[in-house]
Amino acid sequence: MKADVIKLDSKAAGSIDLDDAIFGLEPRADILHRVVRYQLAKRQAGTHKVKTRSEVSYSTKKIYRQKGTGGARHGARSAPIFRGGGVYKGPKVRSHAHDLTKKFRKLGLKHALSAKATAGELVIVESVDLKNAKTKDLAKTVANLGWKKALIIDGADVNENFALASRNIDGLNVLPSQGANVYDILKATTLVLTKAGAEALEARLK
Repeated sequence: MKADVIKLDSKAAGSIDLDDAIFGLEPRADILHRVVRYQLAKRQAGTHKVKTRSEVSYSTKKIYRQKGTGGARHGARSAPIFRGGGVYKGPKVRSHAHDLTKKFRKLGLKHALSAKATAGELVIVESVDLKNAKTKDLAKTVANLGWKKALIIDGADVNENFALASRNIDGLNVLPSQGANVYDILKATTLVLTKAGAEALEARLK
């Protein structure tokens, strides 16, 4: 498929051929859902923890005699039924990550790119090279282009001046091609690829 290429000043800069096997698929919500779940589960901290009966700070002395009280039999105040006692089957420190094959993750990235192309939310720019790292100038450029919540994916390395200038602009996220992922792509309302970024993604996903 053909796509128009623009410069950062909105002027036309020719066109580029995008691979239909990567940008021209019919997006499948089930594939995207599985990959996003995989990403979010992997980044979940899993540091939640409660104290069990053996960990609470209580005496282990039997609280009253076994028989003759008319009450139920109890061994210690650390039992879960007492206030301040241990928690029964509470959360433990663990990893929430689950497996997803590399082939499937690759497929998910293809469908995410295709989803943006199908929705008309894909923009190709010639490059994002800047002479000066001026946030004010870049913010004006982004406003003129109408990018409110944009993800910009460059080649192997992001231009240093552009990375510095974009750091403090709300709604602008910049990644090298190796950092491209399904969750960030779907979260952005506009996906911006440089020519180098598009070529790097095609090489990565072939």
